[in-house]
Amino acid sequence: MQFYTYNGVLPEEKKLGQKIEIDAELTYPIEERVKHDDLTETVSYSAVYKTVEEFVLTHNYDLIESVANHLLELILREYPSLQAVQLKIRKYSVPINGHFDNVEIEVSGQQNG
Repeated sequence: MQFYTYNGVLPEEKKLGQKIEIDAELTYPIEERVKHDDLTETVSYSAVYKTVEEFVLTHNYDLIESVANHLLELILREYPSLQAVQLKIRKYSVPINGHFDNVEIEVSGQQNG
């Protein structure tokens, strides 16, 4: 998933923004729970996309680590049938004097209980 956001510590990042990419790996036991060709037996990736999109377009943080942690908590809360979630967030156009494509962080969590 790709979005244009205004996350970052520096004023330029908050003013100019930058592209971020988010990969979401959702753990759900489809072998056990999807017995029919029925969306109600699974988690709609369209709904998850909309949840991610709404969150990243309406929340701004200094750290992408905060974006990742808060988004992880939201997905686990909104989709309790998921067993676990892993997020990778890549941030481009980072104001660092050096040669690189992006910076990336990864977080993961699972349902309690």
